[in-house]
Amino acid sequence: MKAAVLQFPGSNCDRDMAVALRQAGADVTVVWHKDNGLPDGVDLVAVPGGFSFGDYLRCGAIAANSPICKALVAHAERGGYVLGVCNGFQVLTETGLLPGALMRNMNLKYICKSVELKVETAESAFTEGYGAGDVITVPIAHHDGNYFADEATLASLRDADGIAFTYLDNPNGSVADIAGILSENRRVLGMMPHPERAADPAQGGTDGAALFRTLVGQLANA
Repeated sequence: MKAAVLQFPGSNCDRDMAVALRQAGADVTVVWHKDNGLPDGVDLVAVPGGFSFGDYLRCGAIAANSPICKALVAHAERGGYVLGVCNGFQVLTETGLLPGALMRNMNLKYICKSVELKVETAESAFTEGYGAGDVITVPIAHHDGNYFADEATLASLRDADGIAFTYLDNPNGSVADIAGILSENRRVLGMMPHPERAADPAQGGTDGAALFRTLVGQLANA
């Protein structure tokens, strides 16, 4: 199974993402934002956390217009898998691959701590390593993680079983306590919490490891 981890000026979780994917068995290539294409045969594109381009304009907006994101969108439109975490989730909303927007945290402060998430659906390659209703602990580290979508979009997400994770104790004001969502074809996941920071015992917890293990296993056998 081949994965590409995108790297922008200001990315700071690209190495963490690559390590988590490699530990799960993926063949990983890190791809610079000025590249025009992805490596041949890539199954998964991972868009990591950080502060791409200093979070100027809007978080993820400049990165979404980088050359590599044209290839990212084309990959998703072909039915390829995409994982966007934190700033990566912001990038995915800016490209239009996922609905809604990420706004400034309700308390206007940067938040860095571990939080409890409820797994809302196990019906995806990203989440089937868990059971629906499971509670997992995963770190967050963001200033603009307040997910917003209008009522029609929320209704569409609910109808399509597209809410992947919710916060048990909402840290940022996200509508409907949303921490992560899936695309209509269930092949794109965006989430604010960092599963790659909870994928090894040395990190103090391993609740994120199942996401990578299951995803890599699914794509390797596809």
